[in-house]
Amino acid sequence: MTAEIDRVTAAFTARLGSLDLPLPGSGRTEQRWSGLAELAREDLAVARLAEGHVDAVAILAELAGPAPRPGTRWGVWAAEPPHPVLGAEQRPDGWRLTGTKPWCSGAHACTHALVTARAGEQRRLFAADLGTGSTAPVEGTWPAVGMAGSDSGAVRFDATPAVAVGAPGAYVERPGFWHGAIGVAACWYGGATGIADALLAQARAGRADPHALAHLGAVDAALHAAARTLTAAAREVDADPADGAGHGQTRARRVRAVVEASCEEVLRHVGRATGAGPHGRDAAFSRRVADLTVYLRQSHAERDLAALGTLLADGAEASW
Repeated sequence: MTAEIDRVTAAFTARLGSLDLPLPGSGRTEQRWSGLAELAREDLAVARLAEGHVDAVAILAELAGPAPRPGTRWGVWAAEPPHPVLGAEQRPDGWRLTGTKPWCSGAHACTHALVTARAGEQRRLFAADLGTGSTAPVEGTWPAVGMAGSDSGAVRFDATPAVAVGAPGAYVERPGFWHGAIGVAACWYGGATGIADALLAQARAGRADPHALAHLGAVDAALHAAARTLTAAAREVDADPADGAGHGQTRARRVRAVVEASCEEVLRHVGRATGAGPHGRDAAFSRRVADLTVYLRQSHAERDLAALGTLLADGAEASW
């Protein structure tokens, strides 16, 4: 492990006691997303692990899985590229997972994980204890600079005991799948506010020329749009937690698009207003910029916008 992974793991562990956030749709969804945003404003890599942990708690509650024990640190490892493939086999003594799972945030930090795996032709979700000696991070599979501390490399499973959570396909078919997707956007927003803080501090110290002030105004407008979008979405989720109206996917894709665009505006305007100085003098600022740049790529860019456009073309209610 690197020193940065050690640092983020220690910070994530120290935060566990404050990660008892309201569940999505509980009537306090705005509080949930605000908690994630506040943590991301301080440290995006720690927030990435925290978001995975609280998402796992929500998934287990929604799908009637085993309740996490106090002090355990959970991840949600659900990336499904064509290769490699993690397989699940049902044996007389229970399910076993074998293979390699890529993109596992908190590969060294997590004690447990919710993992998607292939059981024949079906995709299923499993809860796995990572302390059985049958799993190991694959070293060298996360050589990233941005989000280095998120430790999102591959993990190898060797007949690891696991418990099936929900029916086949339940992980993506449940209403909370789309509620959770907005939790990621709340982290993006929080990371952008941490970057914007540097420009605001410069302006309030009297070190902003008219051009920098114009950039600050643009940053404020972008973050205002993102914040209000998240607030409105939280209220909609609380009003229809089971997504009876069927708006969950459209809402999540729309919110993520708005927040992603706002974050990109913040990166552009703060960069142009401050120049290279903060990158060279302020390690925390430089890390925030690198981390947010990488974290935003959890979006699929134009593919996600095309998916939103398809929903609208197929009859989903437009936002105007």
